[in-house]
Amino acid sequence: MPIARVGTIELDYDLRGEGTPLLLVMGVGAQKIVWRDPMCDMLAARGFQVARFDNRDVGASTRLDHLGVPSLRTQILRWMTGQRVDAPYTLGDLADDALGLMDALGWERAHVVGASMGGMVAQLMAIRGPDRVASLTSIMSHPGDRISKLPRPRAMQAMLASRPRTAEETGEAWVKLFAEIGSGPPHFRPDPDERYALGKQHFERGPSPQGFVRQTMAILASEDRRPCLRRLDVPALVVHGTADPLVRHRGGVQTAQALRNGTLMSIEGMGHDLPPEVWPRLCDAIEDVAGSR
Repeated sequence: MPIARVGTIELDYDLRGEGTPLLLVMGVGAQKIVWRDPMCDMLAARGFQVARFDNRDVGASTRLDHLGVPSLRTQILRWMTGQRVDAPYTLGDLADDALGLMDALGWERAHVVGASMGGMVAQLMAIRGPDRVASLTSIMSHPGDRISKLPRPRAMQAMLASRPRTAEETGEAWVKLFAEIGSGPPHFRPDPDERYALGKQHFERGPSPQGFVRQTMAILASEDRRPCLRRLDVPALVVHGTADPLVRHRGGVQTAQALRNGTLMSIEGMGHDLPPEVWPRLCDAIEDVAGSR
């Protein structure tokens, strides 16, 4: 896969389709492959040139292990008690990486879609480069207010489970993780085999437990973005599941309320994932917001 150099960072990315630029930004510790191929193909079929990439510290992009690894539990405790979180880098740095990838692709402007932490990064891309973001779609994310950062305890416990050491163990861990945080009955029928295969592929492309910790610290250290979001004049779509235990539905509500042109699409029963059943509806909504200006 091609590599884009952005300052000292190398970002692994891929492209599909031809047409209007659309950038997909994934969440904490997650690789570009979590944007599933069929969904990317749906977007390309709607006239977009779709780029997805590994953020710094995951997958085939630059690892920053020389920055060290803060104690995750210690830093969470510091955050919960109102103390400063020691983050090796910020969400703003991740936003600058993504804008730099657009430069490398020759994209002056793009429609930007972010999921979970990727939604936070997408918000910051619009804040830092309002002339670069043609439309903003923030999925299962939040605007940085303290209350919206609080997950349900079982969801946080699942995220902090011990790290697997083999591809097979990773597949099993993904099945267990998304049984806790993902979509499920009665609204959705998840495929454990598909979750197992995706977790295994994630490991085979290169696990990065240290990168997961550093990205988590960047989230905890981030400031409330609502004052900046209120000043944006960009078409915006906010998508959130009503059953999301990791980033609660409140996060989507707060994001949509902060955006001057924000529209909230709540998906009944969806958890912290993107089940295949929602892909057509989501792609239609992205196409609609992209065509609103």
